[in-house]
Amino acid sequence: MKVGDVFAIETTNGKAYFQFVKKIPPMGSLIRVLPGTYKTEPNVNALVEEKTNFWIFFPVSAALKQGLIQKAKSCNVPGHSKETPTFRAGVVDPSTGRVDTWWFWNGDKEWKVGEITEEQRKLPIRGSWNDTLLVQRIEEGWLPEKDRR
Repeated sequence: MKVGDVFAIETTNGKAYFQFVKKIPPMGSLIRVLPGTYKTEPNVNALVEEKTNFWIFFPVSAALKQGLIQKAKSCNVPGHSKETPTFRAGVVDPSTGRVDTWWFWNGDKEWKVGEITEEQRKLPIRGSWNDTLLVQRIEEGWLPEKDRR
């Protein structure tokens, strides 16, 4: 597995594609999920140039070994996606189902921010998903700003 490798994963709507960007300890493999699902293979070179749908950590090597994903192509990571995005993270209050205090993390350091703005809701949520959750979220059209915690 190399930086820039693009992989396909089956969904009920066709194949979805994502690109491996880098490994960041302790979270693991950072991927950028690309827009759309496809019944036939898209132009992968053009697809990787598109804006990232969302970022998440995903065990790419394990999923590949288990046959859960297939390598589609190796492409350069576009300039707009080379930098590690700033992620948001927080603990959900079980009584409200919401996060009261958010933290930001840039892959290197973490800092407390408290409440976040609507614009900051677009920041990716720090977490690691398995293939089942990744497929579910792709099928739902999930985006970080739709997560109302």
